[in-house]
Amino acid sequence: MAFPSVRRTRASLVTLAAIARSCRGRGRRFLSTACKATSFALPRQPPPVPKRIPFAVSAHGRTWQDPFHWMSNVDDPEFVEHLGRENSYAQAFMADTRELQAQLVSEMKSRVPAEIATPPERWGPWLYYQYIPEGKEFPVLCRRFEAEKGWAEAILSYVTGQQGREQVLLDWNEIAEQHGYVHVGMCRVSPDHSFLAYTVDINATEWFKLQVKDLNKGCILPNIQVEGVVSVAWAKDGSTLFYTLSDEHQRPYRVLCTNLRSSNLENAVVFTERDSKYCVDITGTKDGKFITLNSSSRNSSEEGPYLFHFHSISYCYEFIEILVYVIDADNPLGGLRRMCERVSDVRFFVEHHHGSFYILTNAPLCGSVEWNGHGYYLARSMVEDPELGRFQNVILPGESITIEDMDVFNGHLVLSIDKQGAPMFCSINLPINVNSEHAVILEHLNPWFFPVPSNFCSILPGSNHDFMSQAYRVVLSSPVMPDVVVEYDMSRHTFSTVQQEEVRCVSANIGLSATDYVKNFVSPINVENIEEGLKDFSDLYCCERKDVISHDGVRIPLTIIYSKTLWQKGKCPGLLNGYGAYGEVLDISWCSNRLSLLNRGWVVAFADVRGGGGVNSSCHSSGRGANKQNSIHDFASCAKYLVHEGYVRADQLCSIGHSAGCLLVGAAINMYPGLFHAAIMKVPFLDICNTLLDPNMPLSLLDHEEFGDPRILPQFESIMSYAPYNNIREGGCHPSTLVSASFLDSRVGVWEAAKWVAKVREVGCSHCSHSVILRTNMSAGHFGEGGHYGHLEELAFDYAFLMKVTGAFSM
Repeated sequence: MAFPSVRRTRASLVTLAAIARSCRGRGRRFLSTACKATSFALPRQPPPVPKRIPFAVSAHGRTWQDPFHWMSNVDDPEFVEHLGRENSYAQAFMADTRELQAQLVSEMKSRVPAEIATPPERWGPWLYYQYIPEGKEFPVLCRRFEAEKGWAEAILSYVTGQQGREQVLLDWNEIAEQHGYVHVGMCRVSPDHSFLAYTVDINATEWFKLQVKDLNKGCILPNIQVEGVVSVAWAKDGSTLFYTLSDEHQRPYRVLCTNLRSSNLENAVVFTERDSKYCVDITGTKDGKFITLNSSSRNSSEEGPYLFHFHSISYCYEFIEILVYVIDADNPLGGLRRMCERVSDVRFFVEHHHGSFYILTNAPLCGSVEWNGHGYYLARSMVEDPELGRFQNVILPGESITIEDMDVFNGHLVLSIDKQGAPMFCSINLPINVNSEHAVILEHLNPWFFPVPSNFCSILPGSNHDFMSQAYRVVLSSPVMPDVVVEYDMSRHTFSTVQQEEVRCVSANIGLSATDYVKNFVSPINVENIEEGLKDFSDLYCCERKDVISHDGVRIPLTIIYSKTLWQKGKCPGLLNGYGAYGEVLDISWCSNRLSLLNRGWVVAFADVRGGGGVNSSCHSSGRGANKQNSIHDFASCAKYLVHEGYVRADQLCSIGHSAGCLLVGAAINMYPGLFHAAIMKVPFLDICNTLLDPNMPLSLLDHEEFGDPRILPQFESIMSYAPYNNIREGGCHPSTLVSASFLDSRVGVWEAAKWVAKVREVGCSHCSHSVILRTNMSAGHFGEGGHYGHLEELAFDYAFLMKVTGAFSM
């Protein structure tokens, strides 16, 4: 995904009678009243009108006009000028909200602590951690030497002066100050803790450069500067580095290897994937014994780097067809060993433990083994013979349980599972003694299920980098509970609260009341009850989980949050969030910024529609490709539920989507006219058919797996049935819409937003289109500016837009 003559402006000439005529004849439910009474001020100047150049698009014998196709040339000075005019119009539209925006920024800043830090995490003799210094926007990655045991280590650290001394490994702020922008893709410390390999983007294009820092000397190696790197992995010697290289379409296609201590630093090609449908990825097993090389078709999520992991995550992939090789980390140039061949919809994830490979897979089992086929099961093979046909079935999930992921330690296996719709983790002692002729159900291996609080919604793994550790860290969160880092001792079956996110000035009222706050814990607090010592705000805010019946009878999870003191049935404004793509689980974790809506009486809801992660493995497949319309109907069903059940006032329901999530919003606006009063679409993927028809667009070929290939007639027809840009209704009333784009976006072209806005203004109701505004950040990429405070101004702009067009400033 990327990621004629000029028509005169109609707005100044339109009459009330014409407006009324444009709204007639649509006897649909949830009719918009925007044209009847616009309660907010509009700019005096009309919206910009871009030029139209005839351009015909043809596919499968069908031809349609796209007069705004010229906007796809971002080097055209007229296009840049047009974006400037759109930005001026957006600023004029929002001019009367400047004080409100400033108030919102002040509120959100007041809740954020001046300095944020992650709890130190041990890896060998070092403690690694990150923090954002006071007054800075970005994190600093640090470590300090702290030998765990032994007099020899203590004497060595005393003599060298390393004990307890902080060492800065990487300062994002220095890079940002030098280049004006920073996005660190991933960081990998070498097994001997001597080098830091990291990828960095300094121009917002997601074209990452590999750099390596000598941690002993404190300098960047000048001869390791490689552009277009996506993933890296260290061999066991701590000096041999593997990395993947991208082609011109940002597809990682080649694996190379270099030795930092070699005199000539040659980059040897290890593997090349020549089929453009597949990408390569490289990683190391937890124990450092093997490198795994995956060549796969993939679905990539929209995740940016996770701030608090010292090996920051760039992307999250769901592999659809995968070919797996392993490399002996003790003999990095000894060649590849294939573990499995590509099979459609079969996935493999590999770890190693004391001479055995542990494989998490969904590959078909032999007929004698009963398995429900949902999620994954765990298999094992000896290192000497890892062929697929010799895998031993080790663990099957059992009834009402789905295995989703695994992590391997010296003494324990950790499984991420879904148990009757609830996310959980459990640990099993290693090694596992299982008869290879029989499958074993998970519960027969005496797993320890990690205790969790009753009100959490998400549980995510921490870094957990140390293979020898007996402790496992997770991050617990819910919409009414700030993030909590909990450490589970897998040997003693105990747990402790390590840290809870600090939140200041939390009150159910607007303003800067300091009546409640959450603090960071200085040291781990051992508790017998997981609820003890944790702070949530369930006394102020209500969080409800509902199952909404969609168009085909399928139940869709809907999470609803509102203030207990301000909510009134049928009288509150509401904002519905959705995504529904790439199998990605919708993020409904704690966000203090959201309080600025809740404290004004807004209802905030999250629709976990099909196409996303959902409650089981079928949720993704039932909302992608030919099934994509399920996502849209799910989203609309959740929106209707909010109105029908009185959570949200019918004429104050709003929606928001990001990137691929804008397919939901844009398509629902077309298919369910009048359902939403306002919408926000950020870096929106809207011109899906034209983008996927262009093989030269970055990531287009990879997105055929998710959305379909319009070069194939049935898939073309499916895409065209909902494509937001191609289905804008002629003369139709349109909700007030804020469209945000980034000029340097390499995933979703900035022209998609510009074309959509131009077409809405041209063919839609001329009065409604005055409240459709386009705002483009001319120096940002897909993930925006980022930073500790940098995103707050954009968020305040979004919130102020919703409050203006709904008139819902407070209850």
